[in-house]
Amino acid sequence: MATGMHARDEDRLPWLESVEPPPEATASLWRVLLLVLVGIAVLGGVIWAALNFGANVTGGGGGNGAIITAEKGPYKVKPDQPGGMEVEGTGDTVFATSEGRDAGAATVDLSKVPEAPVLGQAAPAQAPAATPSEGAAKVVAAVPASAGQLQARAPARQAAAAPARTASGSVVQLGSFPQASVANSSWQRLTKRFGYLAPLTPSIEQAEVNGKTVYRLRVDAGDAPKAGELCGKLKLAGEGCYIAR
Repeated sequence: MATGMHARDEDRLPWLESVEPPPEATASLWRVLLLVLVGIAVLGGVIWAALNFGANVTGGGGGNGAIITAEKGPYKVKPDQPGGMEVEGTGDTVFATSEGRDAGAATVDLSKVPEAPVLGQAAPAQAPAATPSEGAAKVVAAVPASAGQLQARAPARQAAAAPARTASGSVVQLGSFPQASVANSSWQRLTKRFGYLAPLTPSIEQAEVNGKTVYRLRVDAGDAPKAGELCGKLKLAGEGCYIAR
């Protein structure tokens, strides 16, 4: 009976139970407002940064936006020299010769060629002793142009007869080289480029200059005027040479 008189917990009427008050909704409302404000601040910062970056890239956005008008007149003008500026001396013999082409029957302006040296009185019979740098030069070889490679020989002994003297100012030095083979190669190159050198007889002379052995490539033009004309033509073609005294 006692059990039947007391109602079970699950059989209690709901309106007899104590009602708990609902949680405060104020805290949730403030949290939502705070999140909205933070989002607005972040969005404003992004927009501000984008505007500043764009202003820096475009140069600050300066200018009044005025339209730039084109200048009056044609925008294309025919040049005064359609073919380009003509360089002075174009087509002259010196350009053709320096490029290795046959200049044909070209003439040399003798006003640009070194003048022939004035022959003075004959030197005295007893010549003064030469310095080591000047007197060390010895004729090594004199080979015709058709003989092929120039072979350097040992210096002639004092007992041997001295070579025949050439006319004063008729010898043209074409270069000085550290080896005789280099001098020979230079002669082959010059004769291929300048046909008027082929009939001449070259020579390679060994000399001591500042303690070093050099080989001088020289050619005898016959006389002083021819030597001056020959050296002048070579200089006009861009080659180096000088009259050996």
